[in-house]
Amino acid sequence: MASQDSQDIETATTAIQPDNKTRRYDRQLRLWAASGQAALEAARVLVISGRATSTSILKNLVLPGIGHFTILDHDTVSHADAGNNFFLNGFDSIGKNRASEAVPLLAELNDSVEGCTDTRTLSAVLDTDPAWLASFTIVIAHNLESAPLERLSSLLWSDPARPPLVVVRSAGFLAEFFIQFHEHTIIESHSENPPSLRIDKPFPALRDHALALDFDAMDPTEHGHIPYVVILVRVLEEWKKSHDGKPPQTTAERQEFKKRILAMKVKPDEENFDEAEAQAYRCWTETKVPSEIATLFEDPAISPEALRQKPAAFFHLLAALKEFTDQSETHTLPLTSTLPDMKSDTTNYIDLQRLYKTRAEEEKHAFKSHLRAPVDDTLVDLFVKNAHALQVLRGRQWGVFDQDRAALADALASFPKETATHLALSALFALQGNHPGSSPTVEQLRGQVQSVVGDGIDLPEALDDAIGELYVPLTAISYSPWHLTTLSLIASARAPSAELPNTAAFLGGMVAQETIKVITKQYIPVKGYCVIDLVDTWTGMIGA
Repeated sequence: MASQDSQDIETATTAIQPDNKTRRYDRQLRLWAASGQAALEAARVLVISGRATSTSILKNLVLPGIGHFTILDHDTVSHADAGNNFFLNGFDSIGKNRASEAVPLLAELNDSVEGCTDTRTLSAVLDTDPAWLASFTIVIAHNLESAPLERLSSLLWSDPARPPLVVVRSAGFLAEFFIQFHEHTIIESHSENPPSLRIDKPFPALRDHALALDFDAMDPTEHGHIPYVVILVRVLEEWKKSHDGKPPQTTAERQEFKKRILAMKVKPDEENFDEAEAQAYRCWTETKVPSEIATLFEDPAISPEALRQKPAAFFHLLAALKEFTDQSETHTLPLTSTLPDMKSDTTNYIDLQRLYKTRAEEEKHAFKSHLRAPVDDTLVDLFVKNAHALQVLRGRQWGVFDQDRAALADALASFPKETATHLALSALFALQGNHPGSSPTVEQLRGQVQSVVGDGIDLPEALDDAIGELYVPLTAISYSPWHLTTLSLIASARAPSAELPNTAAFLGGMVAQETIKVITKQYIPVKGYCVIDLVDTWTGMIGA
């Protein structure tokens, strides 16, 4: 008998064990769930260049399980590559194709990921097979020369259906990256702001439940486990009876309201009433559509004409959400069944959760009645659950910022360090494209920056002083934009084509993180140029 009991326990325990994929990806599944993992596994990533930074980016995409990656690189492994790229076979790889050497080692990191090599040049692909580029989910380009990069950017930007482009540039300890995309919609933004509990506008079942409880007849244990939501609804309803149906309005009234809550304690250590007092602001803070969502309701993309032309489910859902909030009695977003942690016992918490779940299902059903196009039920559930934190991002083409001298001038005034570093990197790659194989001087870099920002801006004499003070700490000189620009120019000029392992590793993590956000459509990716200085250890954003 004991043996049979043991077998039953073993069988039951084995039955609930997670599968191999869940065990492998356990930590990241907590971040982006099964839906995000499915998006990753369906993704096809093209990385142009097999340099150290590119392989570091891919390492951080292969480990979490992207479906496929291709490295497009015509170049052979140099001595410099062998010294700074961990995904090569050291000096044995010298003279061999860089992509062909890197792909097998990257593929060893995750046997569920497919890796491919393409040894064509980017120019050849652009000339003869541009449609191939559109077969990828996202394209990442590192340290490309300006001319082919501009062609690539223009090609992918010419059709909104083509994949986003991540442009990465690095030189020594300086780096930046930019994500080019037309439109990016996010349902699961993982906002820190929780959905409303709608305490100030309780639904009938919640109100009836709160008013039906006999607080005075409860024993101390039960009284100490009433959820604060129920306490607040009860006290608010009683308050409204003697205040013309209005919640507390003035500071004095709000203080009195809180005192009423604390006066209901039967024991001084009842934490649930302390929670209710701390959350009392919910009673006089009106639940309404968040301003960010209200702005989305004005988006031209949800006009009837646009919806007829745009099959994207997101905007059909957004249009239905607007219609729902306009026509609902409370003019609020659909209720969700998600409840925060609170002082309570299992019975009271489950009872409260059941009330919210039932009402949420009713409102979701009402929401569906406003849909004018078929949408998968799973997506509807996800949308309603996250309706309080939806995002629509609209990007711009790479390089447009550098053509806007007014925007550059504003950025120099507002973000001098970030803009100076960006201009230094742009100047470096522009000059290297014009003079392949040569290292530009500081004077050439400064002249290139001058041509970008315009001749109307005079460079101060302090620029020469800054060049002469190359090894003086940054804090020892003034913080004018042109001092900072000069320092950035010097850093680029000292190592115009060097890839440092620490810079590659840092960039690899950052770029992969933002790429995953784009692929999964979860969390909010950076918008604009993310500029990085690993000498003074800062990052910043410009050109959004």
